[in-house]
Amino acid sequence: MIAHLDPFHAISVSALAQRLAAEGRSIIRMEFGQPSTGAPAAALARARAVLEGEDLGYWESPALLQRLAQYMGDTTGVQIAPEQIVLTCGASPALVIALSLRFGPGARVALARPGYVAYRNTLRALFIEPVELPCGPEVGYQITAAALAALDPAPDGVIIASPANPTGTVIVPGEMAAIAAVCRARGIHIVSDEIYQGITYDAPALSMLAFEPDALIVNSFSKYFSMPGWRLGWITVPADLVGAARARMGNLFLTPPSLSQHAGLVALDCREELDGHIRTYARNRDLLLAALPAMGLARIAPPDGAFYVYADVGHLTGDSMAFCTQLLQDTGVATAPGIDFDPADGHRFMRFSFAVSTPLVEEAITRMVPWFQAQKVLA
Repeated sequence: MIAHLDPFHAISVSALAQRLAAEGRSIIRMEFGQPSTGAPAAALARARAVLEGEDLGYWESPALLQRLAQYMGDTTGVQIAPEQIVLTCGASPALVIALSLRFGPGARVALARPGYVAYRNTLRALFIEPVELPCGPEVGYQITAAALAALDPAPDGVIIASPANPTGTVIVPGEMAAIAAVCRARGIHIVSDEIYQGITYDAPALSMLAFEPDALIVNSFSKYFSMPGWRLGWITVPADLVGAARARMGNLFLTPPSLSQHAGLVALDCREELDGHIRTYARNRDLLLAALPAMGLARIAPPDGAFYVYADVGHLTGDSMAFCTQLLQDTGVATAPGIDFDPADGHRFMRFSFAVSTPLVEEAITRMVPWFQAQKVLA
């Protein structure tokens, strides 16, 4: 039996954007959730020094594990032993490891819809059944404790994300505690994707680790640390799963890039520079939110964190892929179709990433406002 995986439609949009750029078109890339800023300056300096003077082989940095344990303690309020952290080649392998640690073929794992496309497809690749829970504006587009309590039978696990992709919504502390309580009572294992931790605009997003010490925590240097191409992430696991997690990482992926580990260790101490990126995202968010009424987009998920606006365009289209493609061809602004994140209702949603520079957000708005105003409202 071979697993069937849905395509990642934003990649098709991106490929078209690249072709148009190669033809000389001015393209603004708002389709992917990746910072337009590079790695911190000190991390780049360290990487250059390493390239000039060190032999790079398979390696797991003890110093990085120690520093990550400190970082996790500072950000979660929970003391983590360095041994509980396994370095990975980004968050994607960390998710594979987390799911394979807790679930076997035929297990059932709940997740929010809309949600990150790779959750659903990674579950399917591992022959785990995705149990998608429709989450609308009335629940902040997030899984709730009540929804998990109502599932019959109880799923084997749940994937949560706060802040979430594609919506940027955050689960409030009381709801996090309630989710943890329901999961403990019903024997539901928690996998928490915390890749957007550190990128919030009002109250900070809390780690599930503060509510459930047995939760598996997936994280990465790609978002807050502005290092997506360095392919460096980590998974935090309970002490009893350390050996199994390390066996999976070693056999499936060996080690993360050694160069990235050197740079990542330095990046952890570049908080002032990195927090400056958050201020840029906040400005971009404000600009985009202010422009949405002129674009006729009134129904959006509240972007409490991450760097996305997830907007309902159902009054303009019933085909978000075609809509995003036409927007790109006409204006040069690349966005993501909602069908990646919601196979049921995503045909009437689209996602804007505002992780680009502020001047590019301003230019994108200048291009998009008249284009949206020219679209005909569906009868």
